[in-house]
Amino acid sequence: MPIRVAFLTFYFEAWDALDEVWRIMAADPRFETQVFTIPRHLTGDVGFGGEDKASAFLDHHGVPHRRLTYLNADSDLAEFKAWEPDYVFVNYPWRRNYPPAFRPENLAAFTRVAYVPYYSLPLVNEPGETGVAGHLYEQRTHQLASLVFTQDASAMDAYAHTDRGNKYVHLTGSPKIDHLLRLANEGVGDWPIPAALPGPNQPLAGRRFRLVWAPHHSYDESWLNFGLFPETHAQMLGLALRHSEIDFVLRPHPFLFGTMVERGLLTAEALDHWLEDWNDLPNTAIHTDGDYASLFKATDLLVTDGISFLGEYPLVTGRPTVFLEKPDHWEFSPLGELAAAANIRITEFAGLENLLDEIRTEGLPDYSEAIARLRAAASPYPGKAAARILEIIATDAAAGTGLVDPAEITTLAWEFRPGREPQLP
Repeated sequence: MPIRVAFLTFYFEAWDALDEVWRIMAADPRFETQVFTIPRHLTGDVGFGGEDKASAFLDHHGVPHRRLTYLNADSDLAEFKAWEPDYVFVNYPWRRNYPPAFRPENLAAFTRVAYVPYYSLPLVNEPGETGVAGHLYEQRTHQLASLVFTQDASAMDAYAHTDRGNKYVHLTGSPKIDHLLRLANEGVGDWPIPAALPGPNQPLAGRRFRLVWAPHHSYDESWLNFGLFPETHAQMLGLALRHSEIDFVLRPHPFLFGTMVERGLLTAEALDHWLEDWNDLPNTAIHTDGDYASLFKATDLLVTDGISFLGEYPLVTGRPTVFLEKPDHWEFSPLGELAAAANIRITEFAGLENLLDEIRTEGLPDYSEAIARLRAAASPYPGKAAARILEIIATDAAAGTGLVDPAEITTLAWEFRPGREPQLP
């Protein structure tokens, strides 16, 4: 009998963390696979929803799937259980954002949870801590997973000090990075703004300069504190107005707008007015597709305030971003320092316009040595992460590993500790 493996997703924006695993597993006769979509509740959302967006994304990318719309929680879970998966892959650890029936404690009661991080690289430490941040290995999903696949050797050491140790944690590298590199090399997709000479790989001579702006969703010291959208959105709009010869694409973090409104940093009305002004310009666009590898490859300059793109963009393109750095953000991990060093760091938006003129005239500076150091640390098995994951699943299944016993875990999960985000019912 083939090994039955389900892929459960609502965070389609990071499907790239699972895509390589699913694609080679679906073609391997040792496995039988099935992708399922479910709703989600992200910051700023009212209730659970968004399953239709996940389904549309998978349709667009040719991923067959079954839709669990959560109109009836019991029947959805019953349908999922009836498929009798031996393993279920998830790419997202935050318990509160899952419908209750599909939270880790319920999944681990009848199948083996396999966790692949949705992010490509663990770049940030929590305040006052060194090493690996607790939210990266001490959440309930981490505690109850039968298998965890990590891209960072330091995470292996961190798991070693937990209740279950690290025998179920495997250093495989990041299938997300491998996926981004493959898509970028294939040149899949188009630049979002039509140009005189369309196509992602047209040389700069004879076409317009292309800039992607990728703001993060974290705005205060309680969580990461990288995001600068409230301070810079008007300035970026002004930059686009002054430079009608440049195409500007906003690539927002999926949580960006909901978090800002929920936390009172911008009113919904003010945000709507700004978005209207942005969309009214002939040289601006917004890109929210889960696939951004082709966007990376097509752009001439990426401007971001963090976090994942600081590692992903240099690794995929071989070029630095312009890192608009908030002075009091949470400290970088050692890997995060390598990622930051592979980018052009500026601390004031006022310096961006002059830098933009220099880059358009002289080109990007050479950061190849810093990017090589990042690549050596971030990708221990380049191009092989998904294949390694398949072999670990096959070995684990042959060994007949049982389900995780929750009684083994006595440490309170990270998200239940005082001061964390409240859990949704």
